[in-house]
Amino acid sequence: MTPYLLMAVSALMLAIGGTPLMRMVALRFGVVDKPAARKIHTHPVPLLGGAAIYIAFIIVLLLLGDRRYVSEIVGIFIGATLVSLMGVVDDRWGLGSYVKLCGQLLAACILIYSGVQVRVWGGWFDILITIGWVVGITNAMNLLDNMDGLSGGIAMIAAAFFTLLAALSHQYLVGALAAALAGACAGFLVYNWNPARIFMGDTGSLFLGFLLAAVGIKLRFPSNSDTVTWMIPVLVLGVPIFDTTLVFISRLRRGKNPLTTPGKDHISHRLAHLTGSRREAVLLCFLLSGTVGLSSIFMTQATLPEATIVGIALLLIALYGIWWLEFRNGGIRPS
Repeated sequence: MTPYLLMAVSALMLAIGGTPLMRMVALRFGVVDKPAARKIHTHPVPLLGGAAIYIAFIIVLLLLGDRRYVSEIVGIFIGATLVSLMGVVDDRWGLGSYVKLCGQLLAACILIYSGVQVRVWGGWFDILITIGWVVGITNAMNLLDNMDGLSGGIAMIAAAFFTLLAALSHQYLVGALAAALAGACAGFLVYNWNPARIFMGDTGSLFLGFLLAAVGIKLRFPSNSDTVTWMIPVLVLGVPIFDTTLVFISRLRRGKNPLTTPGKDHISHRLAHLTGSRREAVLLCFLLSGTVGLSSIFMTQATLPEATIVGIALLLIALYGIWWLEFRNGGIRPS
């Protein structure tokens, strides 16, 4: 674990030092998030915090990463850079939802071409699952970026669990990627915690989503069956998956396009309404993320019957949670 801790601490310090610099850059070039009816902040907030996360992550990998794995991370690096640059353009000038979707599809194809893909059934089915997973998680993290500290904190927790899982299964590359990401997110959170002084913007949320999706694909558990271990990355990223599912169901039920319709209908908004505090809502999301993360560790050694029982139980809890938040949540009417 020592190399992972070194990478995490290095990324943490770089992000702490780099985020204020990116804040100044954002203010200098007018890359700010202005208040709007669907947003909860009341004054312009600089974006480009995601650029600080990206830069800290890349520097740590270049300086401390094992050169033996360079060829394996080229595809991940190119795809992550593509979605990050696309996020920069969106933060400054704006991009349509379908343009961003096309960019994510291209990044997913680059990942597959480099050899990073789901390998369970073989052929086109694995390719389609890989594309669906990468695009889905990338958008899930983008949608989750709706409250101070939320997306960065959830990404930090997920990356920390990926680091632990990689250490337990002796997968250096996955552990290095996840550790550097966890540290960079932690450093960014120093400035993004409520009240936020800077937002990560699409530059950060798209980068985090893509990288977490790629790390989830790379993670392998040869000591257990694929029929069990496929659930592990799903559990680690359970909160963004749950939030996206909730939002899609809610918006489709109201006859709105889930991808292009903004609204305060996320789990964070609903929990903030119920608790009366945005900070408490974010902390509850962190608690949920940690809980399902712990379940993922159990899955590394679970038998198929045990994994089936746990998986069905968690699925039923998630379905009940969606029903309760959508229909029995104290009269919330998502906008």
